[in-house]
Amino acid sequence: MQKGRSLSAHASPGGSPAAGLYIHVPFCRAKCPYCDFYSIGDRRLIPDYLDALQTELNLRRQRVPAVDTVYFGGGTPSMLTPGRIGRILDQAGGCFALDAHAEVTLEVNPGTVNPENLAAYRAAGVNRLNIGLQSIDDQNLNFLGRIHTAEEGLDAYRWARAAGFENVGLDLIYGLPGQTRRRWEAELTEVARLAADHLSCYTLTIEPGTPLAARVQNGRVRPLDEATAAALFSLTAAYLNRHGYRQYEISNFARQTGADTRDRRSRHNLKYWTFAPYLGFGPAAHSFLDNRRWWNHRALDDYLADLNSGKPPLAGSETLSREQQIIEFIYLGLRRTDGIDTTQYALRFKEEFSRRFESRATRLMEEGLLEKSSEHIRLTAHGMRFLESVAERLIGG
Repeated sequence: MQKGRSLSAHASPGGSPAAGLYIHVPFCRAKCPYCDFYSIGDRRLIPDYLDALQTELNLRRQRVPAVDTVYFGGGTPSMLTPGRIGRILDQAGGCFALDAHAEVTLEVNPGTVNPENLAAYRAAGVNRLNIGLQSIDDQNLNFLGRIHTAEEGLDAYRWARAAGFENVGLDLIYGLPGQTRRRWEAELTEVARLAADHLSCYTLTIEPGTPLAARVQNGRVRPLDEATAAALFSLTAAYLNRHGYRQYEISNFARQTGADTRDRRSRHNLKYWTFAPYLGFGPAAHSFLDNRRWWNHRALDDYLADLNSGKPPLAGSETLSREQQIIEFIYLGLRRTDGIDTTQYALRFKEEFSRRFESRATRLMEEGLLEKSSEHIRLTAHGMRFLESVAERLIGG
């Protein structure tokens, strides 16, 4: 990994936020039935993908003054060897001013890693792992179509620690058909004992066009009822907050215990929720810079075709209007437990937050859905269950 000159982890020399790089690796050993992220199984295309990715990095070099996070998402990025991940990092370091202390995250799936390649990923420049554990219940893993067992998932975590990774996150999915409070709390108890640095806990969603959606439609799967799903959501935050994990976003928790105040939040994901710039590479990747958003072709064939002809693999773009920016500022602020920063709102949009939102915010506070501090408006614990409807009501939709 080539090291750029040492810059602030949060700002470029001109004072603007440092950017993040997202690299989408679209290869998976098997497609999970609930997943609607773009992925393919033909690993023979990996060399073509890597060549095209290098071309895309070169086409967009120096679009931002500084970069302090790199995130390999997928798909299954651990389908690429440590040597290939290292070469991508070297290429990124040659195209962008990459901070010497950049957070470099690799998503890995149990069943694709072992003690040797985890150590090699660390040597290649990866300093943060996000492990797709999803569950430590074999029955749940079977339902989710995962390629690993619960014990293999725990092994992946132990191997990551043995390889020297000091920043390890785990992904979990809950709200599965038939799941009870008792079974989910038992999983949370075991996961909390692992003392991972970060937990992402997502409720199972039925995404249109997925095999799981087809099973629901034909009656083979009955989704969890809304009351139980809401109870599990509340249980998750309450349990983890009691056991050393600070919730900082609606689905994300960072470990913070005792005198250890190290910030374990995902620096890269925070960019998505704070209007910071990020550049996406690879098929289906999205980018955001200067209030403009654009996205790459979803299909690898289209992505390769454009880059092989020397063109950026652009599928579409939009420039956010002032009203669109306000809507996103409100929605993204409500996702975070810090809430909407009303001072930043006034600086960004040249108007006081109260001028537009006071009456609607007051009604929502009276209903126990929002709460207010001197500079923030945030969802209450109860209000977090109703993010979408609260956001719509606050915006006035």
